[in-house]
Amino acid sequence: MTDLRHADGSAGDANYGVIGVNYTNYRQPEPFFAARIAEALGSSASVLNVGAGAGSYEPTGRQVTALEPSAAMRAQRPAHLSTAIDGVAESLPFADQSFDASMATFSVHQWKDLAAGLSEMRRVTRGPVLILTCDPAALDRFWLNHYAPEAIVTEARRYPAMQSIIEGLGGQVDLQTMPVPLGCIDGFSEAYYGRPERLLEPGARLANSAWSFVDPAVGPRFVEHLGRDLADGTWDRQHGHLRSQPFFKGSLRLIVGRP
Repeated sequence: MTDLRHADGSAGDANYGVIGVNYTNYRQPEPFFAARIAEALGSSASVLNVGAGAGSYEPTGRQVTALEPSAAMRAQRPAHLSTAIDGVAESLPFADQSFDASMATFSVHQWKDLAAGLSEMRRVTRGPVLILTCDPAALDRFWLNHYAPEAIVTEARRYPAMQSIIEGLGGQVDLQTMPVPLGCIDGFSEAYYGRPERLLEPGARLANSAWSFVDPAVGPRFVEHLGRDLADGTWDRQHGHLRSQPFFKGSLRLIVGRP
């Protein structure tokens, strides 16, 4: 495995030294997701967070060890969280069964070697391994597919198939659909299913790494197309019911593997 990393240490295909600027303005931990994660962690006292980023979803009241390769993301961790260790999923610097549980949220699609990363998480974990990610087979359920299909295709290529994660975890695996609440404050694309205007903001798109991989012309074309449809009511005629729909069952999945 080639260990090529960006200048700030980012270990995946996305350079968070660039796209991670002001990331936390748009990507905050969503309480609904946090509660589901806490429930899945059960009584685990010690937790490893792999690809920890700025610390979203790290549980309080537990001993958390965070590992994050990007210096830009480590710098955005709030003061009440532990300092993150520089490292990558595929080579965890911990002894076997060091933690009660481990977790990776919106991270596995950045790994260079999925099987190696999951194997490492299982190696260092005595109990549950939690993966929060998106199912590439369900990404086209979101209306963004009409306005920027290139972004959806890009994400579908990057996110690993659910079966690959299930096989990588081994043991007993529970695959759960994670509904997205209407006011979701963790601004991945589907968080704006009922608030389309937000995706017109450059910062909102920048906080979703797919936009850094599409042709530069896609962004302006998307803004023009969506802006026009919002102005003349086309979007609301087709999707207006989403503005008051409490939850959206899209591509988000919580996968819990137990030995």
